[in-house]
Amino acid sequence: MTSSAGRRAPVDPRLWRYSRAARGYLVWTVATAVLDVVMVVVAAIMIGRVLAGAVTTGARSVQDWGPELTVLAAAIVVRVTASWLHSRYAHRTASRVVTDLEQEVLDAATGMPPRHLYSRRSELVVVVTRGLDGLREYLTGYIPALLSAAVLTPVVVVVIALHDPASAVIIVVTLPLIPIFMILIGYLTKGKAERTLAATTVLSSQLLDLLAGLPTLRALGREKGPAGRIRELGDAHRRTTMSALRVAFLSGTVLEFLATLSVALVAVGIGMRLVYGLMPLEAGVVALILAPEAYRPLRDVGTRFHAAEDGLAAAGRAFAVLDDAPATPAATSAATAAQAPEIVISGLGVAGRDGWAPYRLDARCRPGAITALTGDNGAGKTTTTLAVLGLAEPDEGSVSVGGEPVTADESWWRQVAWLPQRPVLLPGTLAENLGLAGIEPDRPGLDAVCAATGFDVVLAECPDGWDTVVGAEGVGLSLGQRQRLALTRTLASDRPVLLLDEPTAHLDARSEARVLDTLVQLARSGRTVVVVAHRPSVLAVADEVVRVRALVPTGGGGAV
Repeated sequence: MTSSAGRRAPVDPRLWRYSRAARGYLVWTVATAVLDVVMVVVAAIMIGRVLAGAVTTGARSVQDWGPELTVLAAAIVVRVTASWLHSRYAHRTASRVVTDLEQEVLDAATGMPPRHLYSRRSELVVVVTRGLDGLREYLTGYIPALLSAAVLTPVVVVVIALHDPASAVIIVVTLPLIPIFMILIGYLTKGKAERTLAATTVLSSQLLDLLAGLPTLRALGREKGPAGRIRELGDAHRRTTMSALRVAFLSGTVLEFLATLSVALVAVGIGMRLVYGLMPLEAGVVALILAPEAYRPLRDVGTRFHAAEDGLAAAGRAFAVLDDAPATPAATSAATAAQAPEIVISGLGVAGRDGWAPYRLDARCRPGAITALTGDNGAGKTTTTLAVLGLAEPDEGSVSVGGEPVTADESWWRQVAWLPQRPVLLPGTLAENLGLAGIEPDRPGLDAVCAATGFDVVLAECPDGWDTVVGAEGVGLSLGQRQRLALTRTLASDRPVLLLDEPTAHLDARSEARVLDTLVQLARSGRTVVVVAHRPSVLAVADEVVRVRALVPTGGGGAV
C-alpha cells in the first residue's frame, strides 16, 4: 500500500535516523503491543471459560469463578493502563519528533546555497510551519496499528486455530481481503496527499509574497488586485482537501464493512456447529471473542494510514531536504589570501534549470579598481557574486583569491562587505542593524558616508536617531530608506573587499552621484570593489566592465 512515489517502506527508516526520540518510541510501542496481545488472549480465554462453565456446569455464583474473574479483571486493568501510558507517551514523543525534524530541516536549509534555498523556500516554509504536524497522527495512530497488526493478528489466528480450526480457516481466507482493498484504495488516493501539500505550498507562497509587497501595492492603489488569484488558490486548496477527506472516509467505511462481514461469517459458522454439537461451547466463545481482534489491527492500519498521509508527504519532502543537505565545508587557507584581495574568475559556469548562468565567465577584480559586472537579466550576475562569496558552487571553472579556491569560510566572509539586492535587516534599532558590520554610530567618518548615501536625511526624520526601532526586514522604513541603510552599512565597513549588487537601484540621481564618488574613493584607497550594474552612470565610473552571458538551450538542442 503506497500512495506517493518514493516511499520506501511503511515505516520510513529515515525517521529513526534523524530523530532520537522516535527510536525510543518504537521500542516502547513494540513492548506495549506484545503486552496488549497477551492481555487480549488471556481475557478471551477467561471469558470463554466462565461463560461456558456457567452454562454447562450450572456454577453461576461469583465465588465459583473467583480465580478466573480475578485474572480477567487484572488483564483488563493491565491492558487499559498500558494503553493509557502508551497514548500519553506517544503524544509527547510525537511532539519531540516533529520538533527534531523541524530543527533538522532548518539546519539543512541554512546550509543550502542561496539559489537552491530560494527555489525551495515556499516548500520549506510549509513543511516546517505546518506540514510536519501531520506526523503526530502517523506516530500516535499508524505506527501502533502497524505493529499491532504484525504482532496481534498472527497470535490471535494461532490461538483461534487451537480452539476452533474451522474459524481459523475462515479468518485466513478472508483476512487478505482487507489489505487487497487497502491497496486498491491506495491506488485511488495515489498523489492526493502530494497535491494537497502542493496546493498549500502555492497558497502559502502567494500569501507571503502578497504580504511582503502589500505596502507597495497599497501605495499604488493595487492592494485589491490579487484578491481574485488568492480566492482561486483558496478554492483549489479546499477542493483538494475535501477530496482527500472523502477518500479517507470512504476507505474507513469499506474496511469496516469488510471486517464486519468477515466476523459475521465466523460467527455464523460457530453458531451452526454449536447447534449441531460439533464443537465445545468454550472453544466457540473464545474463537468468537478473538475473531474481531484478528481483523481490527489491519482495519486500523488502513484507516490510520489515510489520516496520517499528509504528514507522510511532508516528511518525505523534509527527508529529501535532509538527504540533499551539503556537508559543512572545511576551513581552508584560501580566505586568508584576501589580505591582498585580487579575485580571479576563470571560466565560471553555473548550471540551472534553464541553462547556464553565467557561462564561461572570465574576470580579474584587482585591488584599487572598480570592476562592474553587467549583462541581461538572468545572465547570472547575482550568481557570480554568490560564487565569489563561496555560497554558490561552480559547475565549471573556478573563483580564486590569491591563487586558492574560494570556499564558504568565515575568515573569508569577514573580509567582504556584501550588499545583496534584498539587504538583510533585523528587528531592532538602526544602530543594531549597523552593528551587523561591526560599526558603531559614533565611528569617525560615518557622517560622511551617511551624507553620501542620503541616510543623513533619514536620520533627521527619525525622532530617536540611531535608536529608532524597525521591524522584520526593515518594516517602518520605505524601500529606498532600507536600501540607504544597507548601503551605508556596506560603505562604512573597513573590509578590504566590497561586493555590491545594484547599489544605486533605489537612489535618485544626486544620491547616486555621491555614492559613486564614495566608491571611487574607496577603490583608490586600495579596496577591491565589485559592482553588479545596469545603469550607464555606474558603468561609467568602472575601471573594468565585464559582460556576463548565459547559455540557454533552444528547443532543437542548440543554444542562444
